[in-house]
Amino acid sequence: IQAIKAGNDVIGNRTRVKVKKNKVAPPFTECEFDIMYNEGISRTGDVLDLATNYNIVDKRGAYFRYNEMLLGQGRENAKVFLAENPTILADLERRIRGEAKLGHAATESPTEESPSSEEEF
Repeated sequence: IQAIKAGNDVIGNRTRVKVKKNKVAPPFTECEFDIMYNEGISRTGDVLDLATNYNIVDKRGAYFRYNEMLLGQGRENAKVFLAENPTILADLERRIRGEAKLGHAATESPTEESPSSEEEF
């Protein structure tokens, strides 16, 4: 869709993908994500986009806020803030998963495994 720049340098691309054929899900779906040249698909960008879509993060003009805490002015600055604060990133991911009802919350501890039948013999 567009280049992502830091000053005059291009550091990534905003990309839109349309799936035309899919054997396990409905076809003709679209998604947008950032491909950063130094990291690949941007996880922080995806979390920020989803949190904004689910109204977890409040976007007021160019400012992104989470629980009245300023994440940054502009999308790239908010992404940098999330990359530098992994606890906030994990909290946002947990809340997104709760909103989307996908899997277990990120803060849940795994249950202890029961002994396997091989150990009983």
